[in-house]
Amino acid sequence: MAEIIKSLRLLLFALLILGLFVMLLRTPQLGRLFYPYPYRQTIEKYGMEYRIDPLLVAAVIHTESKFNPEAVSHKGALGLMQIMPSTAHWIAQQLQLGPLTKEQIMEPETNIRLGTWYLANLTAEFNGRLDVVIAAYNGGRGQVGRWLARGVWSGSYADREAIPFPETRQFLFKVRTAYQRYQELYR
Repeated sequence: MAEIIKSLRLLLFALLILGLFVMLLRTPQLGRLFYPYPYRQTIEKYGMEYRIDPLLVAAVIHTESKFNPEAVSHKGALGLMQIMPSTAHWIAQQLQLGPLTKEQIMEPETNIRLGTWYLANLTAEFNGRLDVVIAAYNGGRGQVGRWLARGVWSGSYADREAIPFPETRQFLFKVRTAYQRYQELYR
């Protein structure tokens, strides 16, 4: 009997500690440690210019690079927003910026400008469908367009398991999760 009481006390104590930990995780101060907002001024500047929610941009950066401006993916995506050089050059042409070097693409202000413009461009192409925009940012606009046209994916977050690329499914989940946290912490 003494062993049962001891086990119950230990279980109760563990549940109490777990409850306190969960409460602590929900505080804005701790939440901001896990979801920081560096480059806020630049993100908000280009978010306003291109009419994209800056918190969505922050969520994409958080997911793509964890705000590491030196990030380079195994596929060659560069900087905070993990932009492929070919995409960066295309965006630079659209914005009439002239040719960009790898160093320029990785520079935080330029990278945020390019990535935010690209999110705005995808938003226009996909009629503001947030989940489709996020998936296209990762999986490519042409690929996502084909999935939608062929009925492979409905474009709905609830139907994300139908997305053929596991990386894009995960990206959509991570960005949506981060976006929700950024809205809770910084809205």
